[in-house]
Amino acid sequence: MSRAFLFVLDSFGIGGAGDAARFGDAGSNTFGHIAEECASGRADVAGLRSGPLHIPNMMSLGLGRASLAAGHEAAVDAVTLRPAAVYGAAEEVSSGKDTPSGHWEIAALPVPFDWGYFPQTTPTFPASLTEAIIREADLPGILGDCHASGTVIIEKYGEEHIRTGKPILYTSADSVIQIAAHETHFGLERLYELCLTTRRLVDPLNIGRVIARPFVGESTATFERTANRRDFAVPPPEPTLLDRLAARGSKVIGVGKIGDIFAHRGVTEVRKAAGNMALFDVALSAMRDAGDGDLVFANFVDFDTLYGHRRDVAGYAAALEAFDRRLPEALALLMPGDLLLLTADHGCDPTWTGTDHTRERVPIFGFAAALPGGDVGLRPTYADIGETIAEHLGLPAGRHGASFYRTIA
Repeated sequence: MSRAFLFVLDSFGIGGAGDAARFGDAGSNTFGHIAEECASGRADVAGLRSGPLHIPNMMSLGLGRASLAAGHEAAVDAVTLRPAAVYGAAEEVSSGKDTPSGHWEIAALPVPFDWGYFPQTTPTFPASLTEAIIREADLPGILGDCHASGTVIIEKYGEEHIRTGKPILYTSADSVIQIAAHETHFGLERLYELCLTTRRLVDPLNIGRVIARPFVGESTATFERTANRRDFAVPPPEPTLLDRLAARGSKVIGVGKIGDIFAHRGVTEVRKAAGNMALFDVALSAMRDAGDGDLVFANFVDFDTLYGHRRDVAGYAAALEAFDRRLPEALALLMPGDLLLLTADHGCDPTWTGTDHTRERVPIFGFAAALPGGDVGLRPTYADIGETIAEHLGLPAGRHGASFYRTIA
C-alpha cells in the first residue's frame, strides 16, 4: 500500500531564506529563535512550560538535520535518528510569504505573480471598495479599515459592532481582507454572504483571500473567535498535486483550512476542528480512512495564528512540545509503503518585529515506512515536496519541481 500524509506546521520556518532581506526578514528564524529563548530560560512560564525546547520525536525524524540544511543549528538536544527518517529543507520561489503561496507551492504549483496588498494607512481600503461593499451588502457601515491583529481588533471594536451592526474589516501584510462579525448578533450565514460579495469585489485587485472571522461573547472580556472561520480564496491558476490526485480518482482529505486555501479544488473531503490537538485527532482519523493512492493533507494553524502573529514565544514552544507528544500516534498508523512528511508554509518568528509572517526556508522531515530514508538536502523550491508525493503515489511528473523520492527509496 502507498499512501501519503503531509502535515503542515503553519509558520514553522527554519530561517536562512536567500532572499529574506528583500522582505525585511534577514536573520529571522522561527525554529532557531524559539529554541534559543527556551535554552536561555526566557521562555519559561509557570504552569505552561520550562527549560530547553523538548521535541524528541520531531528531532528523531530529522528536524535538527533539516535546520542544518537551512544553514543553522538549533539549540535543541540531539537524539538518535530513526532509520527511515527523511530530512532536508526547501527554499520558496513564490513571490509572497503568505499562506496560499506557501501551500500552493508545497502542492507543486509555485506562484510567480504578485498578489495585491493594501497600504499601511488608515483607512487602508480604497474608498470605492468600501463604498461598494457597504452598498452591495446593505450595511450601515464598517469598522476597522486598517492593518490589525485579529484578536486585538475584536477587543477594540467588538462591542461597537454588536451595538451598530457594522462588521469589522481589516488586513495584514498578507494579501487578505478579514471580516470579523458576531455569530448570532450579525449572523454566521450573513457573514459568509458578506465575504462572498467582498470576494467578487476584490477580484480585480488580485487579493488572495477574504476570510470570515466569526466570534462569540457579549463583551470585550468574553469575546472569542470560533472554529467557523472560512477562507474564500482565489483558485489556483493551474492544476495542483491535489487536482492531479482527484482527477485520477484518489481521495484527498483536507484537514483544517486546506480546503479553503485551495478554493475547495482537488480536495475530495474536508474535515475541520478547532485547535491543534483537535486537528490532530481529525488527522489520525483521516489516516485510518485513507486507502491506497490517497493523500491526507493537514494544516495545524495554531502555531501561526495563536503564537507566531502574537509573538508569543512560550506559547509557540509549548504548542510544539504538545504536537511532538502526539507524533507517535501518527507513526503507529503507518503501514509499509506509507510516506509521512512534515513541513511549513512560511515563517512567523515570534521574536521578530511586527506581527507579520517572515520569509524563511521550511523544514522537510518525516518517515518513509519500509524505505531507507535519508538526507534530501536543500531543495530549490517547496514544489519538490509535492512532486515527491506525486511520484510516491504513482502520478506522472508535473511541470514544477523535482521529486526527491529516489533519494529515500
